[in-house]
Amino acid sequence: MRIAIVGGHGKIARLLPRLLARAGHQPVALVRSEGHRAELEASGAEVRHLDIEQQGGEEFAAAFAGCDAVVFAAGGGPDGSVERKRTVDLEGSLKSIEAARSRGIRRFVQISAINVDDPLPADTSEVWAAYVAAKRDSDTALRESGLDWTILRPGRLTDDPATGLVSLGPDVARGEIPRADVAVVLAAVLDRPDTIGHQWNLVGGETTVSAALDTAVRE
Repeated sequence: MRIAIVGGHGKIARLLPRLLARAGHQPVALVRSEGHRAELEASGAEVRHLDIEQQGGEEFAAAFAGCDAVVFAAGGGPDGSVERKRTVDLEGSLKSIEAARSRGIRRFVQISAINVDDPLPADTSEVWAAYVAAKRDSDTALRESGLDWTILRPGRLTDDPATGLVSLGPDVARGEIPRADVAVVLAAVLDRPDTIGHQWNLVGGETTVSAALDTAVRE
């Protein structure tokens, strides 16, 4: 498959191209800055320009040209402005969903955040509340899109090396997980049609990615 990665220079996204290329796919990293081109091309990605906040549906659709799947890996993160949670995490996802539909791209995998459907504590900061709401609403939109979706909701992200061992399921408790392991799971679900229509929490664990997916799909 030719796989568009929205937010292609994010901390998880830039780990994906080598994994996807190794599996025989062609990753297409969509980035705002031309300065990321050399790094991403060296990892096996085709690089295309996409400014998530400033460009609209037509530009998103053009960036997806020739692609067979979309990974939405963009995010403003827990820090920054409330406005960017809307323009990146929510509107970026919504524009990606609509562009995929307009291009006839069925497969769509989205990185969300653990337990964003749960009520927030009363002392939650405005920025964090906006982040959670954006992830929650973008997940809802994807589930209702009619696309062949999978949603991964990782716990607290770390920069530790990949372990290849995870815990994955709809009710998995909060925990940490290396970004490198999230990338491994992303690459794995893209190769498994049986993961379509599933939404899972994802944290570090004691089960191999393949075995964890086997169990999660059966459940």
